[in-house]
Amino acid sequence: MKKAQIIFVWISLSVVLFLSGCREYQVSDDPSLRLSFSADTVRFDTLFTEQGSATMQLKVYNRNASAILIDRVWLEDGEAFRVNMDGEADLSRITRLQINGGDSLFVFIRVTDFGKMTEDSPVRIEDLLHFHLQSGVTQEVLLEAYGQNVTRIGRVGCGRTEEAGDLTLSAERPYLIFDTLVVGGKLTISPGATVYMHAGACIVALGDVEAAGTREAPVLIRGDRLDRLFDSVPYLYAGGSWDGFYIQAEETHEYSFSYVDILSGKVGLYCMSTCTASLPSLRMDGCRIHNHALYGLVLNHVDALVTNTEISNCASYCVYCSGGEHTFIHSTIASYFGFTNIRIQSTDKEDAAAVYIDNLAKSEPFTTTSFYNSIITGYTGNQLVVATPFDRYYPGVWSGNYLKTDTLGMPHASENVYWQKTDTTQVFRNTFYRYKEYVYYDFRLDSLSPAIGIGDSLVALPYPTDREGFSRSGVKPDAGCYQYHP
Repeated sequence: MKKAQIIFVWISLSVVLFLSGCREYQVSDDPSLRLSFSADTVRFDTLFTEQGSATMQLKVYNRNASAILIDRVWLEDGEAFRVNMDGEADLSRITRLQINGGDSLFVFIRVTDFGKMTEDSPVRIEDLLHFHLQSGVTQEVLLEAYGQNVTRIGRVGCGRTEEAGDLTLSAERPYLIFDTLVVGGKLTISPGATVYMHAGACIVALGDVEAAGTREAPVLIRGDRLDRLFDSVPYLYAGGSWDGFYIQAEETHEYSFSYVDILSGKVGLYCMSTCTASLPSLRMDGCRIHNHALYGLVLNHVDALVTNTEISNCASYCVYCSGGEHTFIHSTIASYFGFTNIRIQSTDKEDAAAVYIDNLAKSEPFTTTSFYNSIITGYTGNQLVVATPFDRYYPGVWSGNYLKTDTLGMPHASENVYWQKTDTTQVFRNTFYRYKEYVYYDFRLDSLSPAIGIGDSLVALPYPTDREGFSRSGVKPDAGCYQYHP
């Protein structure tokens, strides 16, 4: 090939490469070209009215080789949502915005105002975010949120305690507690009531408590963050989002908790008294105390009967007993806090057993804690500690349980199934949080669980159904609060 031909070919290729490289900056009016979005709908979790939301993000892509020009962007309604695009909060000022080929930009969206709402149930609001291109094409993204009216107790940052005499929390609309609520008289919580707790908030009950949930209408006490820590991780899965529920007594009181879920605080339920003779009494049935950054259930100088209840995943003790007579029947106590492939907890799991029974005090009242047809287990070795000076003479009874412990050597505790290092079957359906698969802990029994069919049938007679309402009919019931069913 002659020298002139070589030069011509080289120049031609250079021009072609130059022009192809510039295509991403050349604006096209081709109406077939479209923007792409990271989502066709931006959904906000339920939000409390009169409060703003966290900021969500939408990514806008130009996956074409040529640039696209956005003539203008607008919200169809423009009342509830606020949008910041390309650093501009006033959408009317966004004109002739160019997105080069293969480029993208972020849009930040938040909810600022639901307007005046009178409904007790959540109300759906929506808006459309329009993108009008120079080519004449208009594309939309749906914005969606649910607003929930709440009854507020206290104020954010008020730095004071709300005090009440007798107090009833009904199910008409949820409650939002901002700091410390002290109830000096009787606290009544109606079936189906929901109580949201702000960061650092707690309930302190000085009188009787009657939390009367049902299987169909349970009581829910949890943190007030309804959004997500990550895309597949709700804030509800992070313990320590609020302080705790505390019962403090200087005289005899009665505490009744039926079908109450207490979730993801620092402390679930902390019951203590200064009484030494006639103790306050706690009755707990069908409850769930789960995912707390310190303790689940603390019984200090309190008599207690706990039935059909799950107490699980606490960074310290799930159950701590000191002083009083405590009986657990058909309850599941499982310690798998932080057992996950993602770091979402603000604290690490302590080297603490699921159940700790303190019978070392020399003064009254003495501690007598018994377990029947229950499960005590976790992912470390010893999950039951009985701290008592004379093991053989400890008055507590263990019968029909599945226990993971190496310290319970009492002769009257032989009628149980004990975990062995050689065990290959798992007790529960799932003891690990797999966030990518959206699989959460599940403490119902696995099909091969060693807790199946080991309970005492006479003990189970007053409790013919489990926490979910499934029958315990059969020769021998299963241990724990959940009867196995396929």
